[in-house]
Amino acid sequence: MPRTLDDEAYLAGHLLIAMPNMPDERFSKTVIYMCAHNAEGAMGLVVNKPLETLKFPDLLEQLDIVPSGLSEPINVHFGGPVESGRGFVLHTPDYVQEATMVVDDQIALTATVDILQAIADGIGPRQSLLALGYAGWGPGQLDSEIKANGWLHVAADPALVFGGGMDDKWEQAMLKIGVDPRMLSDEAGHA
Repeated sequence: MPRTLDDEAYLAGHLLIAMPNMPDERFSKTVIYMCAHNAEGAMGLVVNKPLETLKFPDLLEQLDIVPSGLSEPINVHFGGPVESGRGFVLHTPDYVQEATMVVDDQIALTATVDILQAIADGIGPRQSLLALGYAGWGPGQLDSEIKANGWLHVAADPALVFGGGMDDKWEQAMLKIGVDPRMLSDEAGHA
């Protein structure tokens, strides 16, 4: 049965894919993992815009976290324009603490420093992505943007959310729903 806007978590666990004509440059060719979406609004994290100016070891140093078992640093992403100084970790649900929000059976969200310490110690989740800031919408706002053809959406898959290939994540998300991005125009049509 298809999900409707009346469902408690309409697009939670889905990817939002910006259309080529996205008027907001901050979201040009973005892929956003939706953590929450209901009548009160929506919240998601951009998963394909790594920050070039901040690396994970630098962030750990700023937070006075000394890594003891860090095998591979994770990417730090631009998660969205809201609360850009706040960190959010999307991760596999093999790591859950009291403050963790389990979105679905494949992805969870934790926004406490404890998860950064666990990652630095090599005991964090199997896969993770750190985002600074988030994308947020008020009641009905995202639904209006979708109706105005600003976004497409598709069920998320961890390989796309956590995988590398940041430069082609948008194209891969489009292909996942059967849309060849080369066939889309970024200009409005005229009759």
